Amino acid sequence: MNERVPQPALPTKQDEVAASGSELLGGPVGRRALLTATWWTPVRVIALVALGMFALGMVQKAPCYNGAWFVGASSQYTHACYSDIPHLYQGRGFADGLTPYFDKLPGDMEYLEYPVLTGLFMEVAAWLTPGSGSLQHQEKFYWMVNAGMLMACTVVIAVCVARTHRRRPWDALLVALAPAFALTATINWDLFAVALTAAAMLMWSRGRAVTFGILLGLATAAKLYPALLLGPLLVLCWRAGKWREFGSALIATTAAWLAVNLPVILRAPDGWAKFYSFSRERGVDFGSFWLILAQRMDDPPTTDTVNKLAMALMLLACLGVAALGFTAPRRPRFAQLAFLLVAAFILTNKVYSPQYVLWLVPLAALARPRWRDFLIWQACEVAYFLGIWMYLAYTTSGDAHKGLPTEGYQVVIAIHLLGTLYLCAVVVRDILMPERDVVRRNGEDDPSGGVLDGAPDVFVLGAAGQSPRYDGARDGEETYVKWGTPGKRSL
Repeated sequence: MNERVPQPALPTKQDEVAASGSELLGGPVGRRALLTATWWTPVRVIALVALGMFALGMVQKAPCYNGAWFVGASSQYTHACYSDIPHLYQGRGFADGLTPYFDKLPGDMEYLEYPVLTGLFMEVAAWLTPGSGSLQHQEKFYWMVNAGMLMACTVVIAVCVARTHRRRPWDALLVALAPAFALTATINWDLFAVALTAAAMLMWSRGRAVTFGILLGLATAAKLYPALLLGPLLVLCWRAGKWREFGSALIATTAAWLAVNLPVILRAPDGWAKFYSFSRERGVDFGSFWLILAQRMDDPPTTDTVNKLAMALMLLACLGVAALGFTAPRRPRFAQLAFLLVAAFILTNKVYSPQYVLWLVPLAALARPRWRDFLIWQACEVAYFLGIWMYLAYTTSGDAHKGLPTEGYQVVIAIHLLGTLYLCAVVVRDILMPERDVVRRNGEDDPSGGVLDGAPDVFVLGAAGQSPRYDGARDGEETYVKWGTPGKRSL
């Protein structure tokens, strides 16, 4: 007897905002459409939508590509099309053929201030950039090459998120359609690390702990934040008693990170260390609540003091996430705790660059796939995206003061902080009240949890573990739970 393959969960059947938005395309999918085989699978549709949104983001940068990067400092801000990529082509020695980490740079920076794998990404793009023509032509070509490589990363992210939750591929539309994703995708090279992290989470959802660790180690070699995912994984594996899987992931992560970094550490230790010394010595900068304090205090704290306070706040956040993981009535999903910890790092850090939102978008889609909450958060991030450029336009336009003054910029920082805190709050609510978690309404436990999915608890604190188990939904039905009372209802 052949088993029937469960149909994908449809947001238009579960989410009021998704259902309303679908009216633009003819309304929610009908029952007959579910039975019709078609080339337009969810993964393919999502990949194409992600490509389309990325292309729109490139179009948004057109004023800068057509000259605003070069005609004056304020022009690239008033058009909100700034990107680090063309400026660092010359500023970090790629135009002169210098080798990152090994060759010293002219000026105070001395060495490239990016992790090793991101430096390799930048160098590969430089190899593909023709050395002929004017410097401006080379910078524009360098941005275009990087945009093409980052577009490939975008497709990887969209596909990985779509496949991580087997029955909820359409949740990846949150990533594909995220406006802040499209606006910030080509500001810097963060998408490379995000793609590796999304691929790592896909591998963990398939129970491949070693492959997960290798990809997470590579992601950490491109950007530091992916290493934070080991914290939630430790808590969840501890609660489920999955020590062997966590150990395999940890060892593989460490080995992959060392394989990339050790050759540079041994041959160019000063260049390798620049990223870490720069992160430590960097003062309070854009986007953080520390900047609001520094701008409003007569005697702002020193960089060393802020480093210590930010580290203390992050440690408290880690303890809070761990306590939540051990005491929740039902073991949280991996994506939920991962989102909370990365969000905590963003909220407590002494700098928030607008492209850092890319770190959170895939995690948010997996942790809280509800369109209303996601769009509220995205609106806050778009407001910040516009606000920072208007503030920089104000500070670089001289006596003309075109743009957003300091007080206005502090308001958009607060909007960004509140938007992120709001999304954190609804994720915490889902953890404490698992019957409200839309992912679990179909009878699943943790679709992105791999070996954690459906595993019994072996270590809990307080009243944890007393939430009822969910029965799997039959075809055409959706499981729901009122506290302690499982039941079924028809779609």
